[in-house]
Amino acid sequence: MNASRAPAARGVSHRGTDRFARLGLAMRRHRSLILGVQWFVVLGYVLLLVVPALLPLPPERAHSWDDITRFAQFVFWGLWWPFVILSVMVAGRSWCGVLCPEGALTEWVSRFGLGRGIPHWMKWGGWPLVAFILTTVFGQMTSVYDYPKPALLILGGSTLAAIATGLVWGRGKRVWCRHLCPVSGVFGLLARVAPVHFAVDRVQWETAPTGQRTSRRHPVNCAPIIDIRRMQSAAPCHMCGRCAGERDAVHLAVRSPGTEILEQPVAAGDRWPARLLVFGMLGVALAAFQWSASPWLVAAKQLMAGWLVDREIMWPLEAVGHWWLFTHYPEVNDVFTWLDGALLLAYIAAEACIVGVWIWMWLVVAGTAAGLAWHRLADALIPFAGANLFVGLSLLTTAQLTADGLSLPWAHTLRMTLLALVACWSVTLAWRLARRRRAVAALGVGLAAALPLAAWAVQCWYW
Repeated sequence: MNASRAPAARGVSHRGTDRFARLGLAMRRHRSLILGVQWFVVLGYVLLLVVPALLPLPPERAHSWDDITRFAQFVFWGLWWPFVILSVMVAGRSWCGVLCPEGALTEWVSRFGLGRGIPHWMKWGGWPLVAFILTTVFGQMTSVYDYPKPALLILGGSTLAAIATGLVWGRGKRVWCRHLCPVSGVFGLLARVAPVHFAVDRVQWETAPTGQRTSRRHPVNCAPIIDIRRMQSAAPCHMCGRCAGERDAVHLAVRSPGTEILEQPVAAGDRWPARLLVFGMLGVALAAFQWSASPWLVAAKQLMAGWLVDREIMWPLEAVGHWWLFTHYPEVNDVFTWLDGALLLAYIAAEACIVGVWIWMWLVVAGTAAGLAWHRLADALIPFAGANLFVGLSLLTTAQLTADGLSLPWAHTLRMTLLALVACWSVTLAWRLARRRRAVAALGVGLAAALPLAAWAVQCWYW
């Protein structure tokens, strides 16, 4: 294949496009190297997930460099998750196609499984939102960021579910990743703003000479089950490179960030991605990042505890006693009572509803005025939602660095600056999305982002 024939992305020089096209072809040629990297990640993932769960809790003065449990916590929550979010916004779902241990395992075991067809219930569009909310909330209930057993339960449980899915459905495919993975929907949304993607020239695909239509040496196996010929969005693509150069129509390319949001709307009737964005990534996630720092939650607990004691209702103040339900580590004085658990769930539900309804309301109002469906205008908030996740997860990074003796006093200012800049980007996207009354669309998105910004400002500078 002649890489010079790769179509240039809008606003990108042919030289830059050719360079990326050659990289995509190299990914296809060196598939065995990518597989080796994947299995190396699988091994490290299993060791860091299982070994700490079998050991006693680390002493108070343990550090990331001298304790395996602290090291694993820093890898998973201080490095892995925040920078995976960032990588998806820059390079699409390359994490999924090149590094993800769950994806590698579910695809591998599916080669030996039953190979059944994908059932209709699995294709329901609401699973990404449901899975994201359940895993996020359950993680907060069990303090997954702080202890290895909940990490093994949640991350390991997800991995076992991925393996089980591969053993039953699909044949050499990533059915779990496509339909059930708790973060697949999030990654799909964030990949839409990535400047690096695999572009498909459908005309070239359909008119390619017979000799160019397949590669016997490097056959295409699209594990996430994409119709490559019709692929126009980066959302489902795992960036594995297996289709690069196919029919001289598929090329790794660069584009201006936000191009897909402006030019490739989601299906007209599919509101589930927008619901995940508004109520999941900006509602539940924000509440999950904030509840432990909230003085309002402490005040509510004291008020409720006093009311219960006055009425001699004592059972809500008793420890739950099960680490797999609510946090229970008496050896380090970290124990949830039933009251703690109920207030945690109530706080997350309340903040998620308030923030989600606030954002949804402004999207509906502004979208109606600007002639856009609310879920179409919600696309403008994808960059802001990604920044919200990255900033929240970065709290874990700086907290663990502080525990290791490295204080970053400027971190909160940097977080707020990043959020403000990305909010401006979202406002600009709203302006460009609208065909009429652009100022109204931009104002609506700005007001939608105002409440999460205010919540972060309160946490960073007042709590």
